[in-house]
Amino acid sequence: MDFELDDNPDRVDVDVVWQFMSTQAYWGRWRGRSAVERQLAGAWRVVGAYEAGTGRMVGFARAISDGVALAYLADVFVVEQARGHGLGKALVKAMIDDGPGAEFRWMLHTADAHELYRRFGFREPDETYLERPGKHAPISEA
Repeated sequence: MDFELDDNPDRVDVDVVWQFMSTQAYWGRWRGRSAVERQLAGAWRVVGAYEAGTGRMVGFARAISDGVALAYLADVFVVEQARGHGLGKALVKAMIDDGPGAEFRWMLHTADAHELYRRFGFREPDETYLERPGKHAPISEA
């Protein structure tokens, strides 16, 4: 399978994002569609993965940022039918290493993909990092 990565927000298939977020994303099933749409509209950057030929969206990543020094990576996923082709790694690389935030401090939360993100330099925070969890902080399903 051949795929294309694109950071054009107009190309994102909101239905694909909503389908995944509402049925498969342990971290986001509490969100309603209007919340997902607001998050997409307010994203600093999005990257989609698309099947070559059909243009069907099969993967996605979203980031929020101050646009200067700090960014948060969110909602990274690859639909089940397209897994096993390195798209997760390609999406993360496109977002954090190949885009305008390559020099930023990046943050994320994950319950099950630590090894993927460690490949890109993510690690557990040190004693200088504090966090106040939100009302909908995900509970690991592992």
